[in-house]
Amino acid sequence: MRLYTRTGDAGETSLFDGRRVAKDDPRCTAYGEVDELNAVLGWCRCADTAGLLTDALQQIQADLFVVGAELATPPGKTSGKVPIVTSEHIERLEGWIDAACAAAPPLRHFVLPGGTELSARLHIARTICRRAERGVVTLARTAEIRGEVIIYLNRLSDLLFAWARQANATAGCPDIEWIPRP
Repeated sequence: MRLYTRTGDAGETSLFDGRRVAKDDPRCTAYGEVDELNAVLGWCRCADTAGLLTDALQQIQADLFVVGAELATPPGKTSGKVPIVTSEHIERLEGWIDAACAAAPPLRHFVLPGGTELSARLHIARTICRRAERGVVTLARTAEIRGEVIIYLNRLSDLLFAWARQANATAGCPDIEWIPRP
């Protein structure tokens, strides 16, 4: 099978139900931003030389395929064939957030993104996750999107922040607090 199909050469693509839409359709934008996040999480895994988060990051990457599939499928078209994000996905993220927060010093101020290589990459992933969440919220204004999708992305961005702090703490690299100057 060839990688190229030529079916998108006119600026359209197919959703999972076969319907053709413009490549800049809000649904395509939303799942495209989730795809970008997935790629950046792979980049984060490359910086996890201690293996602190590797398995969890890979699990999230698999989850993001579920999110993308759900976004690429118009409501009522799944017929049980497309996996969906569930409360269990969200609860797993919340457990990881709690563990990461326990492994880092208490948060008293905003922190500047950076520190270790892994932390800096996780902060980039966090900002991409927030953009993906905004794209899904935009889509939800005109299309039916299950609340679990938005909640998942919201929790994921919190987790990426918590992991960025944990990565710094584990490496003995203190976060740089942002303290406004007069």
